[in-house]
Amino acid sequence: MNSMLRAILIGLFAGVTSLAAHAQEFRVGFVNTDRIFREANTAKQAQAKLEQEFARREKELVDMGNTLKTASEKLERDAPTLSETQRNQRQKQLVDQDRDFQRKRREFQEDLNTRKNEEFQQVLERANRVVRQVAEAEKYDLVLQEAVYINPKHDITEKVIKAINASK
Repeated sequence: MNSMLRAILIGLFAGVTSLAAHAQEFRVGFVNTDRIFREANTAKQAQAKLEQEFARREKELVDMGNTLKTASEKLERDAPTLSETQRNQRQKQLVDQDRDFQRKRREFQEDLNTRKNEEFQQVLERANRVVRQVAEAEKYDLVLQEAVYINPKHDITEKVIKAINASK
């Protein structure tokens, strides 16, 4: 067992030494996917498509919320002059309308999130293809998409965005 551990350590040391010897040749790049989602034309087009697709439903929800608010304010103003039966009936209507509004808002948000994920998955797949092309063309050995810290000299995001915007 001890000799196995020694062999593993020697192998690891040899690997690290070999990497250090070739460190000059090893090229690393970094891509900021959040920036691609903000700046690439395909991402902007996807966002515009989603806004257009969901604009009507969003407007309906805003109108429904305003109607509900107006009805609630009217009930508060009229409550002192209403009989208890009328007041209870209006409160029940408001609760039903609010429940319907909350359901529609939740459905809207779920549908929007689903479509956003679909659209941005396509953007991400395209970006990954372009990252591979840039990495191969410029002889990068490793390209990272997430890191705690990255030296700006290794950031190839701008090249990727330009390549995405140039291709159709």
